[in-house]
Amino acid sequence: MNPSTPAQLHPYAPPASSDFVTIVRGEGARVWDSDGRSYVDALASLWYCNVGHGREEIVEAVAEQMRNIAAFHTFDMFANEPAERLAARVASLAPFPDARTFLVGSGSEAVDTALKLARLTHARSGEPERTVIVARQPSYHGVTYGGMTATGLPVNHEGFGPLLPDVVHVGHDDVGALKELFEARGHTIAAMIAEPVIGAGGVRPPSPGYLQELRRLCDEHGALLILDEVICGFGRLGTWWGAQHYDVVPDLVTFAKAVTSGYQPVGGVLVNGRVREALEQPGFVLRHGHTYSGHPACTAAGSVALDILERERLFERVPTIGARLSDGLRKLQEEGLVAEVRGDGAVWAVGLDDETSPMAVRDGLLAQGVIARPIGTDTIAFCPPLVIDDADIDQIIDGLGTALRDLAARR
Repeated sequence: MNPSTPAQLHPYAPPASSDFVTIVRGEGARVWDSDGRSYVDALASLWYCNVGHGREEIVEAVAEQMRNIAAFHTFDMFANEPAERLAARVASLAPFPDARTFLVGSGSEAVDTALKLARLTHARSGEPERTVIVARQPSYHGVTYGGMTATGLPVNHEGFGPLLPDVVHVGHDDVGALKELFEARGHTIAAMIAEPVIGAGGVRPPSPGYLQELRRLCDEHGALLILDEVICGFGRLGTWWGAQHYDVVPDLVTFAKAVTSGYQPVGGVLVNGRVREALEQPGFVLRHGHTYSGHPACTAAGSVALDILERERLFERVPTIGARLSDGLRKLQEEGLVAEVRGDGAVWAVGLDDETSPMAVRDGLLAQGVIARPIGTDTIAFCPPLVIDDADIDQIIDGLGTALRDLAARR
């Protein structure tokens, strides 16, 4: 053991690492480290800070709530006003009528909740044999055992032992394989789960009509459609939900991240009338929930974050952000510096050639004052706060170009 390694084990990092960038402050689309260096936050921290950093009104709302009652559970007969208010607000925005909201603390918890509710819906409806979950490869649905199993990134499964049973993966755009699977096993399928735009699996938008085909197959075979909106929800594609952007109606929606813009941890699941009908039968007790489901201080942050999204009309910024970012990335592609450009709305990525390491590009971007996200062996992702200005977008593009040219010169 190395005594110089920090006490905290960092997620998605080599445990032996001891070299970290300590972020101490943020404002708008920028953050500062402990050495005073400024960076463009080109990934909205981790896909979530849509309203930008340093929003005092969110801080004040959380502090005021904590002065009244900081925390109290929502199990059984207990409730609190901030949780009820946020649940009602999100349900009113749902991409289907008659929604209710189940609150949790993270996207991973939201996905596990949705998978459980899907299976439970069928069990309560007299079809307990429907346990199969269909997911895509690549895809990302979290790190708890349910979400990890549904995640279509085999490297994320390594070393963790047996995973959730009855989860089947298909290629992310392979309609033919999906049809064959539903034909063969449709009577056992509980749900299909899909991100509107695959995020941590490489920023991959759906092909035209793909999500509508998922809806059709689920309807034809009696399965539920879960849209994982943890990244796409709350404005990332210019609408409240990716479902609206792509004109598809799911049965359940998972959310987290931008519901509070990351100021406090909140996630949840929206359920439609079909799920409600199965669960709301007299005498039934829903034996699922988390200690911090509906945490009052956390949910207070969510209501204010949504106020900001609406009041400042940040969704209207998405086309401008997406156009400037994608145009700049495509110019780098024309220069031969990147192999591919992918994305939609205000979430984009570049695919790198086989000789270029994403981690090396990440380091080069840091030297240029830009924080982006390396993904897998060939991708750099960009998902900036919706308050970002043109100058900071240009710094992202210029920084990426400089980092790639420097790497090419050293080869």
